[in-house]
Amino acid sequence: MKAFRLAVLVALLAPASAWAQTKTGTTIGTFLLIEPHARVVGMGNAGVSLDQGIEAFYYNPAAIGFTRKIEVAVSHAEWFAGIDYNHVAATFPLGGAGTLVANVTSLGSGDMDVRTTTQPLGTGERYDVNDLAIGIGWGRPITDRFVVGAQLTWLQETIWNSSMSTAVVHLGTLYQLNEGGVELGASLSNLGVGGGFDGSDLRVTYDQNPDVNGDNSALPAELFTEDFAVPVLMRIGVGVPLRIDATNRVRLAVDALHAADNSESLNLGGEYRHKELFSFRAGWQNLFEEDAEGGLTLGAGVRGDMNNAFGYRFDYAFADMGRLDVTHRLSLGLEF
Repeated sequence: MKAFRLAVLVALLAPASAWAQTKTGTTIGTFLLIEPHARVVGMGNAGVSLDQGIEAFYYNPAAIGFTRKIEVAVSHAEWFAGIDYNHVAATFPLGGAGTLVANVTSLGSGDMDVRTTTQPLGTGERYDVNDLAIGIGWGRPITDRFVVGAQLTWLQETIWNSSMSTAVVHLGTLYQLNEGGVELGASLSNLGVGGGFDGSDLRVTYDQNPDVNGDNSALPAELFTEDFAVPVLMRIGVGVPLRIDATNRVRLAVDALHAADNSESLNLGGEYRHKELFSFRAGWQNLFEEDAEGGLTLGAGVRGDMNNAFGYRFDYAFADMGRLDVTHRLSLGLEF
């Protein structure tokens, strides 16, 4: 408990000295910051120290290093303004060589009306916005308590007929102070060079000399966008598993976040488990973040097995996003 109190104290003091103007809205690929798994969302997204495989690899790619079974997880979130978010992941143990994970994330706006300043009610055309990320990762224990992991993710953002693509890297480590005791985690997510948009929507016509009559007033031209940075995010956290008795357990966790495009913040959460069958969770996300809309999170889950053929788990999470209303996540996991 002394280690936990020290980690919480350090995390609380860290943001106090780093308040500054944020760069919110200046990066691409921000859909990568949407947390997929309902279990950890219900715990306030305090997941960088969680060592339980496919549910935690988003926060720390090292988490899959302790996975010894094939796991599949599917998550769906009802995001703001009717936007759909979906995530699929699967792990593949490689024995002594570690564990692989593959995942696909998609975000779609659905069809929207094209509106212009001269036709504010719509031109009769429809467009959509779609984001896609495909990743492959690997994790491996270095000792029985220390594990490392990495993931490479290719991502693409598409707005009507224009798009951009780039690749980012995620790195992480996990360390257990003792068996069944305090867990420390650190990760660096979305490390990359950024990118700019290209496509037919940026092809225009141009009049080089608008004051001259008789020349070509419709020269083919192209608009170039600046390159946008990716949303690099560093997480450091501590988790404390507590055993109440043979059938009841509690886990407490706190994460400190340092974002390249936002202010520092904390995520806090806890989980109560009964007989490894039922779980109830609560947390608070984005604490101390400047102009934060996130806050209270709640969640619950059930797990079991089908005649010892495979295990299953179903999780739900609620997240209060302030003026942006609330979000709901559902996750289904299978273990073979």
